[in-house]
Amino acid sequence: MTHLFSEPVPNSTWLFPEDFRFGNRIYGSKVDDFGSLMKKKNNNYTDPVLVNISSSFLHVNLGYGYDDYDKLFYSNGVQDGLQKVAWLILKSDQYFVPYLFLMSGFRAKLDRMFPDKEAVFHHLGRYLFTPSDQAWGLIARFYDAYLEKADERIGLQIRVLDSKASPTALVLKQVLRCAQKEAQILPPLATKQNETATKAVLVASLSSEFYIELKDMFWKRAIAVGFHQASREEVQRSNDGSHNMMAWVDIYLLSLCDVLVTSGWSTFGYVAQGLGGLRPWILQIPDTKYGGGDTLWGQACRRAVSMEPCFHFPPSYDDNKVGVRVDGSSTVVHCEDVGGGLKLVNL
Repeated sequence: MTHLFSEPVPNSTWLFPEDFRFGNRIYGSKVDDFGSLMKKKNNNYTDPVLVNISSSFLHVNLGYGYDDYDKLFYSNGVQDGLQKVAWLILKSDQYFVPYLFLMSGFRAKLDRMFPDKEAVFHHLGRYLFTPSDQAWGLIARFYDAYLEKADERIGLQIRVLDSKASPTALVLKQVLRCAQKEAQILPPLATKQNETATKAVLVASLSSEFYIELKDMFWKRAIAVGFHQASREEVQRSNDGSHNMMAWVDIYLLSLCDVLVTSGWSTFGYVAQGLGGLRPWILQIPDTKYGGGDTLWGQACRRAVSMEPCFHFPPSYDDNKVGVRVDGSSTVVHCEDVGGGLKLVNL
């Protein structure tokens, strides 16, 4: 990650030395796996505890695909045992902060650290994710050339998770309905150009199709809305350094926009909205079961209740205990785009 980010803390580093290797043993010490230990020590999930931990290193998997024993990490009884572990090696691709606010051992401290529940990721992200000089050069040059002089900057982040269920033509209809009718951030295609304000639209997508189609639609009708795309990688290559650089540039440029339209379930969009302090319009996954592949049913997008990301895969919970904010008493609610997900809001 050294080519993507600058170190957040002066005169220190957040990177381990090159000879540090995560494995079954670290510097000669055994590394226990949290999920395996819980499976051995607990026959049920009702009152889990973690005792008699002798290892100095404990690995915890909280990423996509983790099982019910891994999820016992979120039990208050287990947390007491984890205090005895010197090194906790936690791996996750999930934003699990919302669930920490539901745990009695963390809630009081988190309330003091983050009085504004809707700005937790905003503060953490702005502190930790500082672009490297190389990344900032790419960001600044694109922004200065295409976005700076516009009166309004609009970010469209389009991520297609299933191209068969969401063909390009259908997604394009959805983006236009959202931007023109529901969010009302783009003028109708039938309009006569009479606005003096200029709009610059940043299209962030692996594909160039959406950028080309949108640009041609508005250009042919002499509507003065400029469309721009910083990258068009076509396919995702997560372990490619140059690909990750362009993804980071796109995310940061989106965060500099005045208004965002993002794709549901997309962590790419979550990071952009969090860094920018923006409540996006979230594109819903198209429902085509009634009308076939070219018909858009239901709402195209909906406004996010907060700029916080969604925790996609929380452990099972009791709705009455967690709260869906039906009574206005909980700061944790269900996500707009992920039915079983959780996110933070202010009361």
